[in-house]
Amino acid sequence: MANNQEMPDIDDIFEEDEDTQKDKYLTFRIADEDYAIEIKYIIEIIGIQNITRVPNVKSYIKGIINLRGIIVPVVEVRKRFGLSLAEYDDRTCIIVVDVNNISIGLIVDEVAEVVTISENERSPSPSTNKGSHSRFIQAIGKVGDQVKIILDIYKLLYEENAGIFEAIE
Repeated sequence: MANNQEMPDIDDIFEEDEDTQKDKYLTFRIADEDYAIEIKYIIEIIGIQNITRVPNVKSYIKGIINLRGIIVPVVEVRKRFGLSLAEYDDRTCIIVVDVNNISIGLIVDEVAEVVTISENERSPSPSTNKGSHSRFIQAIGKVGDQVKIILDIYKLLYEENAGIFEAIE
């Protein structure tokens, strides 16, 4: 990410009080689609870092970064979805999430905003072909006239791979 563009400060995005996080989602783009993750999992958003490759890991694990002394595995979300890779640009960033007390980085094309998607604005994920990236969908959120694909962070990171991130740390 270009050094002259400032990343959103995660402290400005949400407060510590869990009630303020209810129904809040961080939205981001991959390819031409809008996705969302519950804000409670977000630690911070950082620019692309120097990523060290790790041998003999799943192909969608780009490698690891050293984030202030903490080793963080980094997932190339495009590759996890089976999409073609894109060149990184000044909007490409890493969303660092905490899942099961493990920090994991998610490379996304662009972070958009934090939105509120109440329960009545969420619909179950549609039934689609097994094997597509739709297996990672938790729900479909409606924000005005837009649709946000709400991801199930556990399925995205742990489906088929229980323990893989613990081994990298």
